[in-house]
Amino acid sequence: MKLSLCMIVKNEETALPGCLQSVVDTVDEIVILDTGSTDKTVEIANQFGAQVYHFPWCDDFSAARNQALEYVSGDWVLVLDADETLVPRMGEKIREAIAVNQDYVLINLLRREVGARQSPYSMVSRLFRRHPQIRFSRPYHAIIDDSVIALLQREPDWQIGHLTDVAILHSGYTPSAIASQNKFATAQAIMEKFLAEHPNDSYTCSKLGALYVELGKCAEGIDLLKRGIASKQANTDVMYELHYHLGIAYTRVQDYAQAISHYQAATKLLVYPMLKLAAYNNLGNLYKETGNLTAAKSAYEMAIKIDPYFATGNYNLGMVLKEMKLYTDAIKAYQRALQVNPYFADAYQNLGVTWLKVGNVEASMIAFQKAIALHEKSNPLEAVRLRQGLQEMGFSLTKFKSVGGL
Repeated sequence: MKLSLCMIVKNEETALPGCLQSVVDTVDEIVILDTGSTDKTVEIANQFGAQVYHFPWCDDFSAARNQALEYVSGDWVLVLDADETLVPRMGEKIREAIAVNQDYVLINLLRREVGARQSPYSMVSRLFRRHPQIRFSRPYHAIIDDSVIALLQREPDWQIGHLTDVAILHSGYTPSAIASQNKFATAQAIMEKFLAEHPNDSYTCSKLGALYVELGKCAEGIDLLKRGIASKQANTDVMYELHYHLGIAYTRVQDYAQAISHYQAATKLLVYPMLKLAAYNNLGNLYKETGNLTAAKSAYEMAIKIDPYFATGNYNLGMVLKEMKLYTDAIKAYQRALQVNPYFADAYQNLGVTWLKVGNVEASMIAFQKAIALHEKSNPLEAVRLRQGLQEMGFSLTKFKSVGGL
């Protein structure tokens, strides 16, 4: 089976090398459609042996992606953006999946959102069979899903699968990336234009509604997200996103009862479990905020059951266990968080607090030392505050030797 990488790019000289390096040994051809770069993007693409084509930008991602598909010759297509990389060793699993599953027309891939403030995972339709009826739709957040659904209705023997391991790392929604590329403004303008012509499109209601909430336009976001649910056009994955983002929106306006209701609705939907991670975590935060510690503990435990390596979930569980005075269990939760993320300053700090509560001063001071060292790099004021607080309590960190490096 011949596998083609298909990309659209513009001024991606910084990110593109890492993207192409991650996939060059997996794919049989690289097809890149440049939409007007003025930097070294095209030169870099040529260095990786890519076939480079050009397309004038027209504020329509689906138009560009569909043009790129015209140049692809492989049996299967893998679509990446320049701010994405293929996880090491996933290339072999992708090759195996397309070779073995002859009835699959689409294999969904799990993507981790690096640095995202909300949902850490998403399922993306980026690996599909080259078929004349599979095309992208929607000018922003372009997807092939609509055409795949239409194809399955005409040819029901085709199947859709997914790979369970994280396949793609995406760094495009970190705050710095959003600011540098003005992504919010571009997204808003394109989606608003599309929604004016398709007012009940549930997918766009979800994406644009979530964007409004992110921009602080919570009332507009809530109205749009509720419109998406009321349209009754949303599939299960989109319905999950609608409820999830309503949970965020109502939290922002401090309507916690509504927020909890929508997070609960999201967690009950039959979507891939990893996608529910953030909903359970946010639900736990709300329960903790409203004083329902038992429910918060259960929500965090569900998040960790889905992903035992979810550092934030383990940390949050430690926080609620500490508040419940279950100190031994809290210590274990903080330690699990630190096993996953050894640079988690707040986890060290609260581990120090909890060790102190159970009378282990030496372990407490060692944890505080590590917390201060990490805070000094990222949050110097907190490092000063923590050090002064310990001194005021009569503790001298110099008496205790930290074990292990950072």
